[in-house]
Amino acid sequence: MSLSALIISIILLVSGNAFLMTLLGLRMSLEGFNTSVIGWVLVCYSIGFVLGTLTANRAIERAGHIRAFAAFAAILASATLLYVFAVDPIFWAFLRIVGGFSMAGLLLVMESWFSATATNSNRGALFAIYQIVFFLSTAGAQLLVNLGDPLTFVPFSLAAILVTVALVPLALTRMQAPHIETVDRISFGAIFRVAPTGLIGAMMSGLLASSFYAMGPVYATQIGMPISKLATFMASAIVAAMLMAWPIGMICDRYDRRRVLMVAALVACAAALSTAYLGGLHSVIRIGSTGLFVGLAMSIYPIAVAITNDRMESHQIVAASGSLLLSYGIGSIAGPILGASMMDLLGPGGLFVGNAGVLLLLAALTWYRIRHSVDVPVEEQAHFIPTTGESSVILSELDPRNEDFHEADLTYPGSGAESEPRVTAS
Repeated sequence: MSLSALIISIILLVSGNAFLMTLLGLRMSLEGFNTSVIGWVLVCYSIGFVLGTLTANRAIERAGHIRAFAAFAAILASATLLYVFAVDPIFWAFLRIVGGFSMAGLLLVMESWFSATATNSNRGALFAIYQIVFFLSTAGAQLLVNLGDPLTFVPFSLAAILVTVALVPLALTRMQAPHIETVDRISFGAIFRVAPTGLIGAMMSGLLASSFYAMGPVYATQIGMPISKLATFMASAIVAAMLMAWPIGMICDRYDRRRVLMVAALVACAAALSTAYLGGLHSVIRIGSTGLFVGLAMSIYPIAVAITNDRMESHQIVAASGSLLLSYGIGSIAGPILGASMMDLLGPGGLFVGNAGVLLLLAALTWYRIRHSVDVPVEEQAHFIPTTGESSVILSELDPRNEDFHEADLTYPGSGAESEPRVTAS
């Protein structure tokens, strides 16, 4: 299977899922659902996704990659079509759990195939390609909101079609499926003792990201933004996150990363407050401040990963990444609930006021750790790698900082090659 075919599958799947996330927030807002109810419904996706990252690999091991992918895609597409059958918060919450679980399984299959194409010479480039594709697909999906009335079945059908068509390139492949190994995780306690800033940063990053993705469309609807501008508002913020990843990386490679994290959190806090209190003055101010907030908020996760990896042995990176992703997932469960609660309390701008409070708390905790622990010298810091918290654990093996990467780790059953044993933290 060519890499281009796999990338097409990733684009279709991520676009369909991101489009559905925005569509649901918009639809529930138009239906007059209470803001807190919207938050509780949308948070169920994160619950399902976390469950999927923990258990979906077992289904893949039993059924095989192609059959498991087909099953997950069929379940996700069916759940997407079922939303229009009954506009009920409990029913939709159940569908969100199903959707999150299925999406975790789908990403696990595709990312394992993506990882299987990597060698020591190209894995850095492949890692960057994956991140760019993920960001652009998520941003482009926001523009699909303009293609149909969200109060009809048409946009839901479009989302289901995107998910279903993503199956085609993988279903037609003659390439033997890669082997998926269960990735061990270092306990939260072990990471907290070594790099508490990294663990807390990953969790708060999940909270901030899920809060914006889930409640951003609701915020836009409540302030009276037309659907066409809502799509631009969401897409521009996500593109800003992609564009800021590399400048943030350059800064992180030149300065102490905890100080970079603290400054990023403070600037993002100011940007969030600007959106909340000044965004109504002009759309340019709203889009600019929101883009700055989202761009810096999304950079918190890779900074947290870098801070943690600077304090870990190279053979611990995969295990630590698994734990940080789980921490991100746990944080993402709290995001929509916090955002919805603050919007109920303070109005639409409460979404950004709540996020500003989280960022201020993160900056304070980071400052405390800087004052009470020793810095890692800049010359000893590992190279910064932009990444996202939406990726499954399998993609951490592509991280160029993982010095224990071997092509044999990603061999195919029956190839005659034995996998190197993975070393994890004790």
